[in-house]
Amino acid sequence: MDKERKNEAYPYSSGGWGSLKAVAKILSQEKVTLKDSTVLLRQNKPDGFMCVSCSWAKPADPHTFEFCESGAKATAWDTTAKRVTHDFFAVHPVSELLRWHDHDLEEAGRLTEPLRYDAATDRYVPVSWQAAFDEIGRELNGMDPDRVVFYTSGRASLETSYMLQLYARMYGTNNLPDSSNMCHESTSVGLKEAIGVGVGTIMLDDFEKTDLMFFFGQNVGTNSPRMLHPLQDARKRGVPIVTFNPLREPGLISFTNPQSPVQMLSPTETQISTQYHQVKTGGDTAAILGLCKVVIAADDAAVAAGGPRVLDDTFIREHTLGFEDFADFARQAEWTDIERVSGLSRADIERAADEYIKANAVIIHYGMGLTQHRMGVQNVRMLCNFLLLRGNIGKPGAGPSPVRGHSNVQGQRTVGITEKPELAPLDKLAQQFSFEPPRKKGMNIVEAFEAMVEGEVSAVLNLGGNLVRSVPDRLQTEPAWSRLRLTVNVATKLNRSHLVHGAVSYILPCLSRIEIDRQASGDQAVSMEDSTGCMHGSHGVTEPASTDVRSEPFIVAGIAKATLAGRSTVDWDAWRDDYSRVRAAIAETYPEIFHDFEARMWTPGGFVRPLPARERKWQTKSGKAEFMVPQSLGEDPDMMERQPGALRLMTLRTDSQFNTTIYNLDDRFRGIKGSRMVILMNRADMESHSLQEGDEVTLQTIADDGIQRRVEGLRIVPYDIPPGCIAGYYPECNPLLPLWHYAKESKVPGAKSIPVRVVEQRR
Repeated sequence: MDKERKNEAYPYSSGGWGSLKAVAKILSQEKVTLKDSTVLLRQNKPDGFMCVSCSWAKPADPHTFEFCESGAKATAWDTTAKRVTHDFFAVHPVSELLRWHDHDLEEAGRLTEPLRYDAATDRYVPVSWQAAFDEIGRELNGMDPDRVVFYTSGRASLETSYMLQLYARMYGTNNLPDSSNMCHESTSVGLKEAIGVGVGTIMLDDFEKTDLMFFFGQNVGTNSPRMLHPLQDARKRGVPIVTFNPLREPGLISFTNPQSPVQMLSPTETQISTQYHQVKTGGDTAAILGLCKVVIAADDAAVAAGGPRVLDDTFIREHTLGFEDFADFARQAEWTDIERVSGLSRADIERAADEYIKANAVIIHYGMGLTQHRMGVQNVRMLCNFLLLRGNIGKPGAGPSPVRGHSNVQGQRTVGITEKPELAPLDKLAQQFSFEPPRKKGMNIVEAFEAMVEGEVSAVLNLGGNLVRSVPDRLQTEPAWSRLRLTVNVATKLNRSHLVHGAVSYILPCLSRIEIDRQASGDQAVSMEDSTGCMHGSHGVTEPASTDVRSEPFIVAGIAKATLAGRSTVDWDAWRDDYSRVRAAIAETYPEIFHDFEARMWTPGGFVRPLPARERKWQTKSGKAEFMVPQSLGEDPDMMERQPGALRLMTLRTDSQFNTTIYNLDDRFRGIKGSRMVILMNRADMESHSLQEGDEVTLQTIADDGIQRRVEGLRIVPYDIPPGCIAGYYPECNPLLPLWHYAKESKVPGAKSIPVRVVEQRR
């Protein structure tokens, strides 16, 4: 293995000088001037813009620098001085661009004008906005609405999302998949079943009231670094943090605050995790069951001795259903099975459970390490079981905390982006806009691509995102995408989905949220919801990348008007010119959440979405919070992974990446330089497979569907990961993930647990 790719363990805490250097590097890389870099001071501020990266909560009293390394990279990426004009495509045909690395495509710069694919020259060529809208409308009007998919990425604002879902339903379909289908749909399903709401219940002030925090499968250091500030404050108060995660991640170990001169100019750092348990990939249900088993056993012993209860018996009796069945299951579970499946010792699980028993208020943070599994919904339900045992939902300082990715992925669901008609206020929309919405269930992401492979999808309107790269089974789905009649991509930068085009294909460049949005009625603002259910206003502060770039609401309104014409009662031009009219419509549809929307959207810290579970009001089928008995301890009981040499692959992101956007090829925290084609492997597994550091291998998925899924050219890097588990990067490893390998009930792709084997190796 060459020196450039050699793995070196990251010896420092997260944050600190490493973070500052990374920010300085990307500002220089994107040619962001010193004057333009001051835009970072307006990030996540009431008088500025909400970060286009993660959706972590924005405080009412923000820091001077209320942005993290990841957020700064996202802002630099959008405010780059680099441009992609029609001259770029005159030099580079699509067939050539298809050979470019994903990083290089986005690195080329901001898109500046609407473009249409020209098959005769194999190039994208300029087109007027109206001509684009008119042809897209004609194409859609010649199609069965149920064969058209309207995808929304989490960067879309509340206003844009509401407009898109209304347009799609007026057009005649509920095919409204979104990025939540790829990550936290297991949360939406699991929490809804358990406590009656599909989102987390904690808020920022709960950090000040909690006695204990757990982390399960969420890498705060790279996915939501701003969260490290309240974590650091909690640790200073003596709050323990217990982590369950397969890899030892620097952000979950220690943190040096870049805003603290004392920490920056001394060896001082804050220990984040007080316990760190490296659970096997897919072993989360077993680990949580072990925790519950300890707590229930302690309560049984207390009852037998006549001592004070360990369980919150009053809460369980008054507020829950199904406790006895679950408790019996936990009592009968064998420790040998729990240890084997979780990869943890009984002593370590008991040590973590002891902290839980001592605490009065407990928060559990989790991410895609729990949700992107075949049993992802069960994992979420098991967390709820654990919290319910001691009444840790619906009281200050306690509750489930799913840490969302994209900045408005939660909010777009709140305003109607869903393929499930029962979750949308269809009767209200019908009355409000005088039309009959479709009642047939739409397609989620997996279902849309399954239909695409079968030739049952004609068009995709892709509002942000890079679907061709982000979905599983790329070697099956990418050819299906290219067979589409129509592909429409609304984006700020060039990506793979634009190049694997349909017969008719458009790239429509949109404003970034960071840019000033000037419409006929004046400068416009938009809004979004953060992970804690708070709504925030946001307005741009920099000049647009081009005079020919348009806002997302402008583009949705233009396509809707061209498609629906006289069939719509909406004045799309008025909505395009003044987004306050859209917010008024949102408030009429959802008065409980968005009453006085215009006045409240600039509330410092955001205005709060009502969540009944916060008040111990359970909107479940039974009217109570519900315990669940798990179906199995292990992950993927129906997969063929017991074959000799089988390994369980989990996909990862780096500190230089946001979803499919790759800022550079390094992974600072894991010591990887110059390449993303690597596999992190335990040394014991390397020895059993006769592998050495730097060996190049081919991985193949273990499946019996007759399709051979392989990724070649992956170099072995020894790493501290549980035996039998390996890790590789997303989206490079996506071809190994079968489209049908998804979470039961939620259909979230099982990217954190893919059974594979090494089939070739080379030194």
